[in-house]
Amino acid sequence: MTIPSPMVGTFYRAASPDAEPFAGVGTKISVDQTICIIEAMKVMNEIRAEVAGEIVQVLVENGSPVEFGQPLFLVKPL
Repeated sequence: MTIPSPMVGTFYRAASPDAEPFAGVGTKISVDQTICIIEAMKVMNEIRAEVAGEIVQVLVENGSPVEFGQPLFLVKPL
């Protein structure tokens, strides 16, 4: 299953350039856990997981633009 982008903006894996990513390959995530940030119109929006599982693949490069509905993460549900 994939986790799609809920908005158009710029994808960031961490809160700041020197911070650890919120989630990466092998990370076990729970519902409502922050997994990335999408910047839209100068506002940093925390994106939270809607499913519990394990991140299998990160589908977007850090700092890349994303579209509404674009898959961000591939997740193996638990």
